[in-house]
Amino acid sequence: MAIETNRKGGSPVQGRIVVGVDGSEPSKEALRWAARQAQLTGARLHVVMTWEYPTSYAWAPPYPHDFDLEVDTQKLLDATIEEVLGGDPPVEVESIAVEGHPASALLRVAKGADLLVVGCRGHGAFAGMLLGSVSQHCTTHASCPVIVIHGHLAAA
Repeated sequence: MAIETNRKGGSPVQGRIVVGVDGSEPSKEALRWAARQAQLTGARLHVVMTWEYPTSYAWAPPYPHDFDLEVDTQKLLDATIEEVLGGDPPVEVESIAVEGHPASALLRVAKGADLLVVGCRGHGAFAGMLLGSVSQHCTTHASCPVIVIHGHLAAA
C-alpha cells in the first residue's frame, strides 16, 4: 500500500485497515497484527465488532430494561482494544460496533479499505487447516486484500 500525498500541503493521505474483533484470542492476535501493519504503513485502523438481536420463533424473549446490544458491544470492543493495544495506541484507531452478521458487516465496512484482517479459530490438526465461515466468506467476497490470522498462531 503506497501512501499518497495531499496536493496542497504535501501531508500524507493515510490508508485504512479494517480488522474484525469478536473477543477471541485469534481476533485479538488479528488486532495486534493489524495495528503493527497500520503503524508500518501510516494507515488508520478501523476495529469492527458486530452484534445481532437474538432470533426467536414466534415469541419475543423478555429483555432487561437496560438491554442494549449496540451499547454493550461498543463497551466490549473498546475494552478489547484497550486490553490489546493499551490506553494510548501507536496508531489512529476508530472502534465501530455494527449491527449484522459478522461476514457481511465486515465486507460493508471494508469497502474501499486497503486491507481487511480477520482471525480464524483453529480446531485441531485437520480442521485447523480449514478456514472458518466468516474468514472464508471475507476472503471470497472482499473488495480488498484479506489477511487471515489463524488461531494456532495466536496460541504459539
